[in-house]
Amino acid sequence: MFSLAEENYLKAIFHLEQELKGGVSTNAIAEKMSTKPSSVTDMVQKLADKKLLSYQKYKGASLTNKGSKIAAGVIRKHRLWEVFLVDKLNFHWDEVHEIAEQLEHIQSDELVSRLDQFLGEPDFDPHGDPIPDKNGNIKTTEKKLLSELDKKQRGVCVGVKETKSEFLQYLDKRNITIGTKIRVQGKEFFDGSMIIQVGRDQFFISKKIADNLYIQTT
Repeated sequence: MFSLAEENYLKAIFHLEQELKGGVSTNAIAEKMSTKPSSVTDMVQKLADKKLLSYQKYKGASLTNKGSKIAAGVIRKHRLWEVFLVDKLNFHWDEVHEIAEQLEHIQSDELVSRLDQFLGEPDFDPHGDPIPDKNGNIKTTEKKLLSELDKKQRGVCVGVKETKSEFLQYLDKRNITIGTKIRVQGKEFFDGSMIIQVGRDQFFISKKIADNLYIQTT
């Protein structure tokens, strides 16, 4: 049994390892967790004592196999609950993240197993993120950020990097969701802004928006 805070740290480090492809500094964890580096140092030591991570001064923190499995389990619950909230309770995709943050700490393995079966064992959550299986394995897909595409390239939106409600609400206004076809009609190399086509509509988006949309090119 692990505390809510411990699970949140393990989850944050897991995500950072995926992004950084290696050890994670205490400063990076502090920024992710919106806390002080000194607080991170204390928790890192606590998790290391429990054999959930290893820490080297210049290489940062790395989850052990046990730590990774626990983190993946928390992420699995979070993403399954998001599917449930959207598909079964008709929440919108911009409403579910904070609710799932609370539900992800439920400890019953049997409940999670039945939830997974009830939902038809989904592979992805409403934001396009892969759902770890019961063993902590995560299915990977080839994808790029929209900002990495060049003029005239096209693809399908398969995920969002940012899940804040304001960003998802912006996408709703532009009729962009998982499965939306997008074509780059123009790109300003000075600042990375783009003109994209979605259906019959063409409009300008900033680099910040393009940096937060995952695309599978076609």
